[in-house]
Amino acid sequence: MSTPTPDAKVIAIIPARGGSKRIPRKNIKPFAGKPIIAYSIAAALESGCFDEVMVSTEDHEIADVARAHGASIPFLRSPETADDMSMLADVIREVLLTYADRGETVTHCCCLLPTAPFIRPERLRQGHELLMRTGADTIVPITRFSYPIQRAVKVVPPTAEHPHDTMAMFWPENYNVRSQDLEPAYHDCGQFYWMRADSIVEQMQLFARHTVPLEIPEREVQDIDTEEDWVLAEWKFAAMQRSPVGVG
Repeated sequence: MSTPTPDAKVIAIIPARGGSKRIPRKNIKPFAGKPIIAYSIAAALESGCFDEVMVSTEDHEIADVARAHGASIPFLRSPETADDMSMLADVIREVLLTYADRGETVTHCCCLLPTAPFIRPERLRQGHELLMRTGADTIVPITRFSYPIQRAVKVVPPTAEHPHDTMAMFWPENYNVRSQDLEPAYHDCGQFYWMRADSIVEQMQLFARHTVPLEIPEREVQDIDTEEDWVLAEWKFAAMQRSPVGVG
């Protein structure tokens, strides 16, 4: 890895567009007493990893909320990266190129999702240390599936022979295999992504050539895509506040 110039920056990028559909105004909806985006901002600020914590948005209300909680809004997101079809990598790349156009050098960045109240400053520091130690392009937090995916089932629609829904295994050959003999499977936590800035600008994809995982316990992970997810996340968050656990 090249040696950063003295004026190089490490930034946190929190993408938060205003047009969420499944949960309207999702990125600033109150969660356990404050706008949900505030948790990502606070984790980034408390981690001590960043020269700047910025929010990428096209929405003026989101920008005002972000500023109130300590983030910067150095520029607004373009309409091209604010629609339903834009990929996360497109948003990050636009931010990095805009900084470059302004004469500011960003060497490394971390994209924190705005609806991830379980992000912990300690995990951000772990991710940064792993990125620097391994020389990876990207660090992706993952967590283990609680049930073996090799035993996943699907619902088969009705047919002439079976007029009702039926059930079938995706991989029936695993029916008699013991759970402990099946290879563990993991999924993206949907919290944050550390990366080398030049890597995402050049490769234009989030999971780059050299992606290293950071395993996080399932208790610290909760996807929030539906109203039901939201309620479950608040329950889980309240339980974690009552019984905090250390970083493993």
